[in-house]
Amino acid sequence: MISFEDLQKRLFALHDASLELVKDTSLETLLERIATTAREQANAQYAALAVLDEEGKISQFIPVGMTEAQINAIGRLPEGRGLLKAILEENAPIRIPNITKDPRSAGFPPNHPRMTSFLGVPIRLGECRLGQLYLTDKLDRESFTDDDEEIIQVLASYAAVAIQNARLCKELRDRDIALTRQSENLSLLNDVASALASTLELDEILDKTLGLVMEYLHVEAGEIFLLDHNRQTLSLVLHRGEAAEAFWTRSQFKLGEGAIGRVAESGKPIVSADFSNEMGYLRPAVKEAGFEQFLCIPLLSGEKTIGVLGAVTRRKAPLDDRSVQLLTAVGNWAGLAIENARLHSNARRLAVLEERERIGMDLHDGVIQSIFGVGLSLENIYHLINEDPAEAKRRIQQAIDGLNQTIRDLRTYILDLRPRQLGDENLMEGLKRLVREYRVNTLAEAMLSGKAEELENLPQEQALALFHICQEALANTAKHAHARRVSVTLWTTPERVLMEIQDNGRGFDLDKMSMTLGHGLANMHTRIRNVGGEVDISSEPGEGTTILAWVPRNPTP
Repeated sequence: MISFEDLQKRLFALHDASLELVKDTSLETLLERIATTAREQANAQYAALAVLDEEGKISQFIPVGMTEAQINAIGRLPEGRGLLKAILEENAPIRIPNITKDPRSAGFPPNHPRMTSFLGVPIRLGECRLGQLYLTDKLDRESFTDDDEEIIQVLASYAAVAIQNARLCKELRDRDIALTRQSENLSLLNDVASALASTLELDEILDKTLGLVMEYLHVEAGEIFLLDHNRQTLSLVLHRGEAAEAFWTRSQFKLGEGAIGRVAESGKPIVSADFSNEMGYLRPAVKEAGFEQFLCIPLLSGEKTIGVLGAVTRRKAPLDDRSVQLLTAVGNWAGLAIENARLHSNARRLAVLEERERIGMDLHDGVIQSIFGVGLSLENIYHLINEDPAEAKRRIQQAIDGLNQTIRDLRTYILDLRPRQLGDENLMEGLKRLVREYRVNTLAEAMLSGKAEELENLPQEQALALFHICQEALANTAKHAHARRVSVTLWTTPERVLMEIQDNGRGFDLDKMSMTLGHGLANMHTRIRNVGGEVDISSEPGEGTTILAWVPRNPTP
């Protein structure tokens, strides 16, 4: 039995040791300090601390008193059998003078030091079992004493609080790391979204996407392959990084071919440190340069694969699932942006084609028709030169004036690519001019009827469409119909302005006439539909032709 003074000294020492324990929040260091303090307090040769996982199995085992060589010679950790299992099952201290003579003992593994006296104490916090504290081979006695057991139990109580505190601190640190990483991930996604939303240029989108991914992963080289229009071949469109050359041996892959082709076919990422399966496609210099792993992520637009982003890195630590998920999200963003850029590019090309078609239509309906009218006038002058020279001169002057006007129209069109056929005229005045020119150039009867005041508020775009349709119809009549009489009639309803052009010429078979052949009829349909109206053409061979067109008076904005 130790004296009161000795017990008091041990308690003070234990108190000082416990204060030191709770200062340290590093679990690994803390476990070793607890075992060392227990060994010192009980004056034992050996001590060990076992930490239990949620299932009650030993997850960590910290021995004190053995050399590193002894620990390495033993090898595996204890599995919690024998006396260790007994402490767990009984959930109470066990103190025996000789381990080998206790029936609960399971013996020692090979290379384990022989031990005799034993003291084991559970580490608990309330009903929660956190671990166990073991001491063996009392140095100054044959066995551990009651006082030793009490001291170690007090230490176990401190240890339970310290372990729980360390675990909570670790959880907080892990949570802080997770939150920090989540913030970084969100920042990356925000940067990607901002960068990709700021442009519709494909090259800029590809460069920004690859740059952001390489910066986030700290990889040394990256590439982007895009699917061709046939959706069977992926072609290299961008390479960045240390390697001067692409790290694949080819710049094109078919679907299912190599890692690039497999990712494009499956739509799922590949992250691998095994270069052996790719050596048929990967340059040997990549492995020789110290690169340790490669990754390939699909660039998706919805469920459709657009391309594949690949990268190689010297980092040995594999990418975790969260990073792969993040990169997959980046791939989705990039895929959508690439698809949008392509659609925008196609829209621009279509706009160019439409503008070319509009230019051709305007030239056909404006300048060419004017020149054709002058040509008809000159044909008539040819027959008047001998019969009526004065009239022929007057007609020639009119032709000259017409050509000069056409030249002015053409110059105006070239300057702003928009014809000025109406000029300062309103619709009725412009139609009167067309009918007058038709009458003079063809010597046929032509009439115009309608009320100008009903057309005063008609928007310029609608008026110009009806003007061009009348111009085209009169030109077609002069060229093909050989009509003796033409009438142009305008009238209005509360919602529409209607125009009918009727001739008594040769007519034609509508079934044999395609609206897409020849500019004239196709132009009529295009122009009228562009302003929200419709045009109807009816004709029979020998029965003349009637064209009925209408436009809305107040078009929807």
